[in-house]
Amino acid sequence: MDHCPPEQPLFTFGVIADVQYADVDDGYNYSRTRKRYYRSSLELLRKAQKRWSESAAKPEFILQLGDIIDGLNQSRGASELALNTVLREFGSSPGEVHHVWGNHEFYNFSRSALLSSRLNSSSLADCSPTGTPARPDIYAYQFCPFPGFRFVVMDAYDISLLGRPESTEQYRSALDQLKLYNNNEDLNCPPGTSSTLLF
Repeated sequence: MDHCPPEQPLFTFGVIADVQYADVDDGYNYSRTRKRYYRSSLELLRKAQKRWSESAAKPEFILQLGDIIDGLNQSRGASELALNTVLREFGSSPGEVHHVWGNHEFYNFSRSALLSSRLNSSSLADCSPTGTPARPDIYAYQFCPFPGFRFVVMDAYDISLLGRPESTEQYRSALDQLKLYNNNEDLNCPPGTSSTLLF
């Protein structure tokens, strides 16, 4: 049997999601079915960073897929502090970090605040005409880490009740869609679930 040397990857990257940090004691999700470890989420992020840094093929970039801090921070007036705490940890990443925005980003910050924050990583976009969104209020960009591979960071909350003023077309369109397909009184509760649950 031939012993072929292992092929080197074209590129590597790390992925992390739902850090959901808050400087509060552990608790449960709203339906009380899963425990949430708010403070220790930083330790898990540190372990991921260490693993990436010690890897034989260090990641060229990290995808942070949203919900970097928990919505609890907003009611405590701790959104900025919590975000700075987590971003400080990301400062030791072995590569650039591309941030995606989840619902907890919008629980903590307005769209305009996010666009002017360090969670706006669109400066890492490829410099091509198709790499820029059509409107300045949309957070979306693309980048190519290696020829033939394209990553697109998309604004999943463009048409949404989150992050949009009620007077906007995007808010009204989202409200129409939710009312059409969701019978719950609380439209933040998905169809087919009890309207007493919150997410």
